[in-house]
This record gives sequence, structure tokens and C-alpha cells, in this order.
Amino acid sequence: MSPGNSSHALAFLLTGIPGMARFHRWVFFPCCLMYLITMLGNGTILLVVRANRRLHQPMYYFLSMLAITDLGLTLSTLPTVLCVFWFGTGEISFPVCLTQMFCIHAFSFMESSVLLAMAFDRYMAICCPLRYSSILTSARIAKIGLGMVCRSLTLLPLICLLMQLQFCRSHMLSHSYCLHQDMIWLACTDSTLNSLYGLTLVLFVILDSVLITLSYTMIIKAVVGITSREEQTKALKTCVSHFCAVLIFYVPMVGLSIIYRYGKNAAPFSHALMANVYLFVPPVLNPIIYSMKNKPICKGLLRLLCQRLAWPGHGQHP
Repeated sequence: MSPGNSSHALAFLLTGIPGMARFHRWVFFPCCLMYLITMLGNGTILLVVRANRRLHQPMYYFLSMLAITDLGLTLSTLPTVLCVFWFGTGEISFPVCLTQMFCIHAFSFMESSVLLAMAFDRYMAICCPLRYSSILTSARIAKIGLGMVCRSLTLLPLICLLMQLQFCRSHMLSHSYCLHQDMIWLACTDSTLNSLYGLTLVLFVILDSVLITLSYTMIIKAVVGITSREEQTKALKTCVSHFCAVLIFYVPMVGLSIIYRYGKNAAPFSHALMANVYLFVPPVLNPIIYSMKNKPICKGLLRLLCQRLAWPGHGQHP
């Protein structure tokens, strides 16, 4: 095999949306808007939780973790997406592509873990309220957060496996960022081990979704046992935002996995559309959902805005 085919010497070409290159500059503006909403929304949630001591509770710590993973996912794709859609420069070196791929999948993996932790939080709050504060202590939440980071590091062997592949076919990727599924399609050496390891990681995410489903089954069972209709409604309302976040994360992820594994004859546009929904929609919608459906967050935001808009020194007093 020629030296030019070495994985460490090659560069990939990011294509954005296949077949729609002439519309890329028009796509740039909605992309910018989504990035702006994502960073403003998730940044605001982090600021509100940090500034309001009443929100220093397990549920809001997990919400902060969700905001951090969404920001990480957004910043991982920002440089290449904007360059492809505005400047039309899609060339990316193999090491940079690997780094971006790791960040995208690691933050996605972490987001799945955060959603599972949030499901456990809701289960404890509704099914075991008397033990809630004794189990979900600040120290334990910190350990859960560390466990999420360590869990995402299981992606490192995937990087090592990709570095062993040779890419002697077309180096053109299907999107404006690097995804594992997209990269192994271009390998001209056996990528079975890569695919199997990737599938194993997907099964871990599927396990998260199964455990979330189990937690909601137990929550519904506990809520049905509550005699007061008002208390039932109140308990379920605390789960609405998290349930929406679960749907907007897992549905596109499952769709993307299916279309890559079984939709090889599907139009390239469908791959690009599903991949963009998977990466852009959850970070944009999560802060909106939690801001609309969560009264303490809304009150904390209003309080923060009032302090910022008040006369100098006025916002310092209760």
C-alpha cells in the first residue's frame, strides 16, 4: 500500500449536505441561529443554577450536567460546520477528524448517562421521597458525574482501532463533521472489529434507554397509587421536561443508527438530515423545554434579569 494511503497522512473532505452545495450559504444562517440559541440557552441555565442557592439541589445539578454536555456537543461541531457552510472549506486532517469524532460521541455518551441519572433522580423524588436527600447527597452526585466522564473514556479504544485502518477509497465524508459510522465506510481494510466495538457502545446507550423506561414504569406505578388527583398531576408534571429531553435525544439517535446500518441504499440527503437532527435539535430544545416547564428555573432567570437591570447596587439587596 502506498504511503499516501497511510491513515496518519491523509485528509478527509467534509461535504455538508450532499447535492446541495449551492445552498450551503443559506444553511449557514439557521445553523448560526441554532448555535446561538444553544450556547445562550445552556449558558443561561448554568448561570441561573450557579447564582440561585435554592437551585443547589440534585435535580438542578443534573440539569447543569445536561447543559454542559450540550455545550460540549455544540462546540465540537461548531468550527467545521461553519467553515463548510460559509467558506466552503471542508478539508480536515485525520488527527483533527479523530479528535472531533471522539468529542462528538463522548459528549453524546455522557448525555445518555445524564438522562439516566435524571431518571433515577425523578424515581427517588416520587417513589422514595423520604430517602431522597440521604441518597442523592452532593458527594454522591459528584461521584456520579465523575463516573459519567470515565464511562465516556471507553471510546478511546475506538480511536486506537480507527488508527489501524487504511483509507484508500474516496476520502469524502457525508457531513460537515466527523462521525464514526461515516469514517469506517471509507476504510479499505477490514473494519469488522471497529463495527463490533461501535455496536457494543450503542448497546450501552440502549441499556440506558431501557433503564429509563423501567424507571418511568415504576414512577407511573407509584403515581397510580396516589389517591389525590391533584398530587398525581403534580408528580407527573415534574417528569414532563425530562421525558421530552429523553425523546428528543434517543429518537434521532436510534434513527441515525438504523439508517447507517440498514439504509445503505437510502439517499445521502436522508443521512445528512438525520445526523443534523441528532446533533442540533437536543442542545437547542433542552434549555427551552426546561425554561418553559420548570417554574424555579423561570423564577431564577427573572430574578437574575431583575438584578442585572436594576440600578447599581440595587440588585445586591434582598
